[in-house]
Amino acid sequence: MRSPDPGKAALFLLCLLPLGGLLWDAASGGLGANPVEALSRRTGDWTLRLLLATLAVTPLRRLAGWRWIARQRRMLGLFAFFYACLHVANYLVLDQWLEWAEIVADVLERPWVTVGAVGFLLLVPLAATSTDAALRRLGGRRWKRLHRAVYLAAGLGVLHYLWLVKADLTPPLAYGAVLAVLLLARLPLAAALRPALGAPSGR
Repeated sequence: MRSPDPGKAALFLLCLLPLGGLLWDAASGGLGANPVEALSRRTGDWTLRLLLATLAVTPLRRLAGWRWIARQRRMLGLFAFFYACLHVANYLVLDQWLEWAEIVADVLERPWVTVGAVGFLLLVPLAATSTDAALRRLGGRRWKRLHRAVYLAAGLGVLHYLWLVKADLTPPLAYGAVLAVLLLARLPLAAALRPALGAPSGR
């Protein structure tokens, strides 16, 4: 039997903190005059933050030599999907009241809703194949190819946010800049810089 991993337990609790904050604010009236919008914004923000944290695992492992962080990637990705589910549920239930004809029209007519829906749908098979059994069944190569869809999902998430906001573009542009850095860190040139950064040579 594996011994408990205190790092994973701590990360699990940290990832639940945003949910605790949402529940507290919902119960105490801390969501402001438009609670549906506040829930949408906060769940969307945490989806993007955790997606970017998931994408940061490989660059940190390669460039800084933090091998231990690879063990946390799956949990980060699943929590990103969890907050994405809350974001979508808020839209479907509290914003649209499950009026499916209106929802379909919204997805087809409003580009920011369209890209958000596509981004969420890309995350579904990634979450469904996040287990060790799925990895063995698909094989390492096919599993990796499938999970590269997370790059597109993150990009669509940033675009969804960028098209949604009407005034302050700073938050979505900041997320986009972080995503760009994380993608550039995967290029061969970044790997070549690793010895200059003093990272250990372990994989």
